[in-house]
Amino acid sequence: MMILRSTPPSPFGRKVKLAASLLGLSEQIKIVPADTNDENEPLRQQNPVGKIPTLVLEDGSTLFDSRVILEYLDHLAGGGKIIPGEPKARFAALRLQALADGMTDAQILVVYESRWRPPEIHFKKWVDYQANKISRGLAALEAEPPGLDAIPNVGQIAVACFLGHRDLRFAGDWRANHPKLVAWLGRFEARVPAFAATKVAA
Repeated sequence: MMILRSTPPSPFGRKVKLAASLLGLSEQIKIVPADTNDENEPLRQQNPVGKIPTLVLEDGSTLFDSRVILEYLDHLAGGGKIIPGEPKARFAALRLQALADGMTDAQILVVYESRWRPPEIHFKKWVDYQANKISRGLAALEAEPPGLDAIPNVGQIAVACFLGHRDLRFAGDWRANHPKLVAWLGRFEARVPAFAATKVAA
């Protein structure tokens, strides 16, 4: 059995869980929590940079970065399921995933600024720099909401996980000004039961 090292709030770990569910692979993956701050955590041997999610394969080798793991899961499921095979659709899905993952990275950096630095030394210019990435991305997605494939692709999964993380860490502050995205996420949640099942309470 494969082992997924992650934590429940991780948006990137959630991507893997959603992909596994959509591909019918959930029963082949055991989820083992990881503490990225523990110096003795085996995660640091499984992934030299100590990041989640990390997937430990049955032979003990590992894959890391959610994008790599999703590609591997798609391969296990026969290919072309969540990463389209046709070039135009494939690169559109990968581009959307890159956008959503970039926004998620920026969002996590904003969270870390408040978590690791006392308020008196918060670097406002840095926080604003990250926040602007997110606001530009949200504006682009609202102007042209993603499609929703019969089996959602990697880009659509990534957008849903970004928005779910926004709800978790920023009390859904994106919703009032992005009604098309709100409607899109509602359709995604109805299509993908694992999205509700992996939700973490704030």
